[in-house]
Amino acid sequence: MQTNLTITLPDDWHLHLRNAEVLTKVLPYTSRHFGRAVIMPNLQPPVITTANANLYRQEIINATPKEHHFTPLMVLYLTEQTDPEDVRNGFLAGDIAAVKLYPAGATTNSEAGVKNIEKIYPVLEVMQEIGMPFLVHGEVVDADIDIFDREAVFIDQKLIPIRQRFPNLKIVFEHITTKEGVDYVLSCETHTAATITTHHLVINRNDMLVGGIQPHYYCLPVAKRELHRLALLKAATSGDSRFFLGTDSAPHLAQYKESACGCAGIFNVANTLVILAQVFEQENQLPNLEKFTSLHGPKFYKLAVNTGTITLSRTDNAQPLPADVVTDEGVIKVFDPKMPVFWKVDSIDY
Repeated sequence: MQTNLTITLPDDWHLHLRNAEVLTKVLPYTSRHFGRAVIMPNLQPPVITTANANLYRQEIINATPKEHHFTPLMVLYLTEQTDPEDVRNGFLAGDIAAVKLYPAGATTNSEAGVKNIEKIYPVLEVMQEIGMPFLVHGEVVDADIDIFDREAVFIDQKLIPIRQRFPNLKIVFEHITTKEGVDYVLSCETHTAATITTHHLVINRNDMLVGGIQPHYYCLPVAKRELHRLALLKAATSGDSRFFLGTDSAPHLAQYKESACGCAGIFNVANTLVILAQVFEQENQLPNLEKFTSLHGPKFYKLAVNTGTITLSRTDNAQPLPADVVTDEGVIKVFDPKMPVFWKVDSIDY
């Protein structure tokens, strides 16, 4: 049994940090363990211009502990009014790493998102030309489509037509949750990748619904049947470079998740790496953990891998769950994988 593992310092290719006090409380969990993170732009108001992104980046930098070596990668929130030239200039200047599609109404703070895909074609044309990644929240929002089917329908109705029209556009299918999502990415030889979250490798929809509603396992896209979790698990641990980590860690105060209309989102970044080590060990794929967390993402984004390392060790006893995050307005619950985790972070060399 392997008891020690040193890997290249990981990156998180899909992260929610919020802002104000929540940002200052949750950011150190990421900046300690990750060299970079792709920062989601669905704030209130959303990050829709390069100028907005530069202001948000500075807020993140100001909140990063001095002893950490962390780089936020900024993303623009795509709207039907997004200026293609602002996108071009922001990317070429190195201010913007990607643009994010939120179908209007699909998830938290997505009301300003896209309703008519064709209206964003001018932006996609520029992105294809300059090699800029297009990050996709892949769900339709039609009221007559079952919430568990929204990802699969999105592939047929939206993603395949986009790919046909823009064959060289770099697409990241974000936080995939279905076998259909895995199969679609596997069908694309180039220019297509997918992020997979920590929690979707561990939970299925039973964890959210059996024994009463479990609000701290509610996220969007929602967890699906066990067959879908197994497909994600196989993809993540396979070593295939088209799949890499995007935690989709999304902090919400507990009182807002435990309400009559609870928020979608799981805060998992506090224990992501140890959970992943446990999962990869159980699948006998520990050698592929570094690929999933540290190598595949930089390859797709055409960035150098981090120079630092992180060392994990396997203990004899299951490790305790990290403490919840305390803010002035309430607590943020840390994701409980509902399985014993024997790994811990030993050391980090930036």
